[in-house]
Amino acid sequence: MEILFSRVAGIDVHKRQVTVAVRAPDSESSGGEARIQRVRRFATFYGALLEMAEWLRAERVTHVAMEATGVYWRPVFHALAEFDGFEIVLCNARHVKNVPGRKTDANDAVWLAQLCEVGLLRGSFIPPADIAAIRELTRYRRKLTEERTRETQRLHKVLEDGGIKLDSVASDSLGVSGRAMITALIAGERDPAVLADLARGLLRKKIPDLTMALAGRFAAHHAVLAGLHLDHIDQLNVMIGRLEARIEEAVTPFARHRDLLMTIPGIGVRAAQTIIAEIGVDMSRFPTADHLASWAGLCPGNNESAGKRKKTATRNGNPQLCAVLVEAAWAVARTQTRLGARFRRLHRRFGKSGGKKAAVAIAHTILVIVWHVLHDEVDYIDLGTDYYTRRDEPEARKRLLQRQLEELGYHVEISPAA
Repeated sequence: MEILFSRVAGIDVHKRQVTVAVRAPDSESSGGEARIQRVRRFATFYGALLEMAEWLRAERVTHVAMEATGVYWRPVFHALAEFDGFEIVLCNARHVKNVPGRKTDANDAVWLAQLCEVGLLRGSFIPPADIAAIRELTRYRRKLTEERTRETQRLHKVLEDGGIKLDSVASDSLGVSGRAMITALIAGERDPAVLADLARGLLRKKIPDLTMALAGRFAAHHAVLAGLHLDHIDQLNVMIGRLEARIEEAVTPFARHRDLLMTIPGIGVRAAQTIIAEIGVDMSRFPTADHLASWAGLCPGNNESAGKRKKTATRNGNPQLCAVLVEAAWAVARTQTRLGARFRRLHRRFGKSGGKKAAVAIAHTILVIVWHVLHDEVDYIDLGTDYYTRRDEPEARKRLLQRQLEELGYHVEISPAA
C-alpha cells in the first residue's frame, strides 16, 4: 500500500510502561523505499513521557498513533501535546486488533505504526481542554447523583425492615416532613401519633395514614443505620452543590450555546451542560448530524451479508450522552410538541413494549436537532403537535374517518363548521 506519512510512531500503552515503535525511511537504502523501525520502552512517569516525546521529535516523527486504553492514554497524550509538530491519532482498540498469535507489546506498537503510515487509522474525538474539564465535572456529578439515589434506597430498606412505611404515604420521604419524622425516629421517638404530627403542608391531610405507616418495630440498630445513611446523603448533597457551582462557572463561556440547547423540548440546564461537555460546541468536528449520531451510538449498526440486511441493535457509542438524551426523550414524550407527537406515533407503531424503542428514536431526533442548533447557532422552533396530521390531505383524511365510523355501525353526515 502507498505510504502516506513517512515518519510515524505507534505507542502501545499500559499502566506502568509504554512501548514505542518508530518507522521511518532507510537513508542507506539505494531506492529510498526501504523502511527501518526502532522500538523503545519508557516508564509512564511524566518525566519519562517527556523524554519519549523528545526522542520522537529527534526522530522527526510527524504522526503518532496509540490506542484509547482506559485512562492510561491521557498522560501520554498530554506529554505529546506539549510539543508542537505531532499529529496525534487516538484509536479505538476494537478497530486496530492485531493478528492473533502475534500478541506482544512490540508487535502491537509496530502494527499501529504500520497502519498509521498508510492512513488506515481513524482518530477519536478528543475535546479541547476547557470542554474536557467540564466533561470530568459533569460525569462526576452524575456518579454522585447515582450514589445518592443508591444511599436513599438503602435508607428505605432500613425503614422497611423496621416496619416504617413512610414512602407508601409520602411521595418524598426525604422532604421536610419525612426528614423530620426520620430524625425523630433516630432520636428515639416511637409514638406514631407524635411522629405523624410532624407533618407539614399538604401532608397533614394524611395524618391518619401516617400514624399507621409509622407504627413499626424500629429498633436501636435501625436508628444507627438510618443516621449513617442520612449523614452520607447530606455529604453527597454538599458535594453535588459544590460541583453544580463549579460546572456553572466552567460553562459560563458557553452560556449562549447552553441557552440555545435549552430551547429544545426536554432539555434543561443539566442536560444542556452534559451535551456541551460530551460533544463541545464546535460542530465542524462532525461533518453532518448523521456523523454525530453514529459517533454517539444512537443509530443502528450495519449487518449485511449476501445482499440481505439483518436486524441489528444500536452501536456502542458515548453512554453518558445517550443516557441524557434518552432521559430528555422520556421528558418530551409528555409535551404537546412535534417531538411529543412523534414519540406517541412511534409508541403506537411499536406496540405496548415499544416505549424504549421510541425513546431511543426520539433521542436520535433530539441529537440531530442539537447538531443543527449548534452548527447554525439558532433557536429551535417547534413545528407543533399537529405537524404530522396537518400534512395529510384534508379530503382523504375526512373520507378515512367517515369510513371508520361507518364500519363501527354509525351513519355519518358531514357538514362544514360555521
